[in-house]
Parts: sequence; C-alpha cells; structure tokens
Amino acid sequence: MRLVPVPGVFKPHSDSLMLGEQVRREPLVRGDVLDLCTGSGVLAITAALSGASSVTAVDVSRRALFAVQLSAICNGVHVETVRGNLFDSMEGRRFDLIVSNPPYLPSQSDVLPSRGPARAWEGGSDGRLFIDRICAKVSDHLRPGGVLLLLHSSVCGERATMTRLRGQGFDVDVVWRSRGTLGKRLHARAGDLRARGLIGEDETEEILIFRARRAFGSK
Repeated sequence: MRLVPVPGVFKPHSDSLMLGEQVRREPLVRGDVLDLCTGSGVLAITAALSGASSVTAVDVSRRALFAVQLSAICNGVHVETVRGNLFDSMEGRRFDLIVSNPPYLPSQSDVLPSRGPARAWEGGSDGRLFIDRICAKVSDHLRPGGVLLLLHSSVCGERATMTRLRGQGFDVDVVWRSRGTLGKRLHARAGDLRARGLIGEDETEEILIFRARRAFGSK
C-alpha cells in the first residue's frame, strides 16, 4: 500500500496499522465499509484493497480527504470521501463494517480545536468525546449482523466502551491489546492524567481494539 503524504495530515502510527490488520482479517470487509475519522485513509485503503464492495471515508479535514483521494488513485482503488463529523453526514446509510481510530487523547477541556493537526488526537476532557458518540449512534448505521472495529487507549476506559456498546445490543470483545509506556503526547500530560486518576504511577497504557457485532433481527 502506498499512502501519499499531505502536509497537515496525521501520519498513521503502529496502532492504525494493527487496526488495519484486523480490517484485513474481518470477513465483512468484503461488504460496504465506512471509515470514520479517516485521517490518512490507511483503513479505507486497506478495506478497498481487501475487496470491499464499497468504501466510504469520513473526516472533518479537507486535507485528509484530499490525501485519501490521492492514495486511492495511487493504489488503483475507489474510495468515496465525505466531509463531515462522524455520522452527521451519513443519515439513512447503513454498512456491513464500520472502522474507526478516533481522536482519544484526554484534553484540558471539551472545547476541541476547530483546525490544525491537533484535531487528529484531542478527544475531550476524558478522551471519550468521539468514542461515546460513535457508541451511541453506530447501531443506526450498521446492518443486522454488521461489525464495528474501534480502537482507543485504556486511558479512556475499557469498561465504559464495553458497557455502552452492550447497552446498544452488541456482542463485544477486545480482539487485540498491547501494553506499553505512554506515547509522547500522553506522557507530556502525565501529571494531569495522574491527578485525574486516568493513569497510574507506572505510566503505562494498553491500546485496545474492540469488535462489536450487531445482533441479527435488529431493526
């Protein structure tokens, strides 16, 4: 896969690449796929190269969508790009597979940047601003039997994600986890995160990938 670098577009890190591997392994990748917070488009391009019937990539950043379009051309695949905030531009549309590596860095407040590269990582005061919105609306955009693959840090709360998705009637598992030291941006905020009880003294985190399957028979 070739990703075309565009200034101002967040380059995929190892967590995105691992989520991409889960996308390749997912049987439903051959259906209609939605990539929320697409960024560089690594997940959208992965799905397209894996034989998806259709791929739609959503982001608030025009530069990100331009990068996806360029990368799709370079890889000989088609990806529909849509500018929007999560599901806001997807009313009435349903998919077989939804994937997302949303911004999840705990911020100083819930007032998020409206421009600039920080939009790729700032996730609200507890890091869950985007995560909770995805959990609340995903059932409206998945076909029965459809799957959500969602990645975020344990700093944001594994149990909270499990509870919210199961409350929407999903069967949920953590299909991948990796423990390590805090990334550089989390490390820079370690004192504040520790004071708020979001991390312990060891300053470690787990990166988690959740697989949530919507029950058959759901409306």
